[in-house]
Amino acid sequence: MSKLLIVGTVAFDAIETPFGKTDKILGGAGTYIALSASQFDVECGVVSVVGDDFPQDYLNLLTDRNVNIDGLNIVKGGKTFFWSGRYHNDMNTRDTLDTQLNVLADFSPVVPDHFKDADIVMLGNLHPAVQMSVIEQVESTKLIVLDTMNFWMDSELSLLKEVISKVDVITINDEEARQLSGEYSLVKAARKIRDMGPDYVVIKKGEHGALLFHKEEMFFAPALPLEEVFDPTGAGDTFAGGFVGYLANSKDISFENMKNAVIYGSNLASFCVEKFGTERMLELDKDEVDRRLKSFQALTQFEINLA
Repeated sequence: MSKLLIVGTVAFDAIETPFGKTDKILGGAGTYIALSASQFDVECGVVSVVGDDFPQDYLNLLTDRNVNIDGLNIVKGGKTFFWSGRYHNDMNTRDTLDTQLNVLADFSPVVPDHFKDADIVMLGNLHPAVQMSVIEQVESTKLIVLDTMNFWMDSELSLLKEVISKVDVITINDEEARQLSGEYSLVKAARKIRDMGPDYVVIKKGEHGALLFHKEEMFFAPALPLEEVFDPTGAGDTFAGGFVGYLANSKDISFENMKNAVIYGSNLASFCVEKFGTERMLELDKDEVDRRLKSFQALTQFEINLA
């Protein structure tokens, strides 16, 4: 069985959308990635940090889905990372209301020995120094996938570029791709980002799908049109989890197979947005996933009759 190492936040979120609001609930990039990747037959481990205020029930939710938490450091007397945000009516823009780093401020990741030879490493959105530390701890890894955001481009660009030079795949949204590359055209942006080191660039476009670039080839996967988007929190991380989970399960990291991985990532992300936080991902079953995959197939496959 392939091993997948996930590095990212395990956290509390408080979310407000036009459909309602929550108190503190389970969140964090590492959590969404792991819940998504756990849909596949892979050995999945998370490296993160929480305080001892983090409920045992939440830890059980991960271990019940065969997510290894040996790399999850529980800091005695510490408080877990907390983020609060409010989405606007278009559900594409949001305001951050509160960010409390707490134990994340001093996070020094330690990769368990059992996962140092992970086949795939997924570096969730964290400080580039944390991501670099993980890169330096792993060995014999076949694929390193990086997620990042504009905050690190603004504050840690030099170190972020060093991390980017050491990874195989980068996943970012269209706005971040434009900022990182200085190019408005996403085709030009992807080419410039590939010149920084990664062989593959995945540009996420939210409700408009995702683009995959490799050398001179590109692939586009639409997002499945949904009747309702309830809460977009974690959708990008859920996409990433589906993407790496599929690749780890299939043991094939070719460009052709990455096209499938993008579809699987988009498929799982379409579930994530249907309820608050991680709620939808926690109740998901394989039959639902397979049925929606068939909807994707019907959406994207057609014959072109040449005139």
